[in-house]
Amino acid sequence: MTRALKVLLISAVLLLAGCSALQFTYNQADALLAWRVDDYFDFDARQKHEFKQRLDRLLAWHRREQLPEYARFVQSAVERAQGGLRRDDILWFVDGLTQRYRLIVERGYADAADLLATLNPEQLRAVSKEFAKVNKRFIDEHELDGSLEQQKRARLKRQLDQISDWTGNLTRAQEQQVETMLEAVPLIEPLRHQDRMRRQREFLELLKLRMHRAEFGEKLRQWLLDWDRGRTPEYERAAAETAERRVEFYLALEKILTPAQRERALKRLHGFGNDFKALSERPGTAASADWLADKISG
Repeated sequence: MTRALKVLLISAVLLLAGCSALQFTYNQADALLAWRVDDYFDFDARQKHEFKQRLDRLLAWHRREQLPEYARFVQSAVERAQGGLRRDDILWFVDGLTQRYRLIVERGYADAADLLATLNPEQLRAVSKEFAKVNKRFIDEHELDGSLEQQKRARLKRQLDQISDWTGNLTRAQEQQVETMLEAVPLIEPLRHQDRMRRQREFLELLKLRMHRAEFGEKLRQWLLDWDRGRTPEYERAAAETAERRVEFYLALEKILTPAQRERALKRLHGFGNDFKALSERPGTAASADWLADKISG
């Protein structure tokens, strides 16, 4: 799925925020999302107002009905991981994230379709321009214009940063072990980039149907839910192999962590659960997009 629709349906807010920043991020979700969505669609004043109203309803539902369940899900994940990770634990967790994303889509796709139906031709051109920008960032981040070794180094750096964010600093020996283990995971980023652009083209084609409300709404729903439909056979095979090798990678990774590093990661995951629970028990205090822009630019 495109990053724009991820933003519109707020899954990224819930699953990508750091534990220490999660409550702030969630409470400012309306401002954060309005600011990011506007990068794609360049909404006019009326559309911004409509977006805020629909997003407020989605966030209220999510806070009331989903966050308590998220807290229980995270607590179950912590309990399962206490005795050491197993393959089934990782698959259970990934499936849990997928199912929770699907619930957000089912709840939000109709509002998304209504809002997208108001886009004018100039705003469609803005979407295409933003896609070009995010594609350039993806190429730069993953060093896709570089050699195979450069791409591997970029992947290793991202992986080490992600791991240390959860476990604290790794030793040099651990970093070398991670590098060795990562060699078994296919370097899928070039194929992933091509598939991202395919999805973007599909989205732009889908927007041509936006005036045919019933057809557009259902096709948008399917596009959001079935993001793997339409992949090339090559990417389909590579994605399946990568998913399996990733499971093996994380099982091997756990074995090289110290008890202190494991405890830190579990405490951070437990912190997500506490934040979800706290967020569900009190109303949010949403900031304005202007306030957020001032904070970012200042």
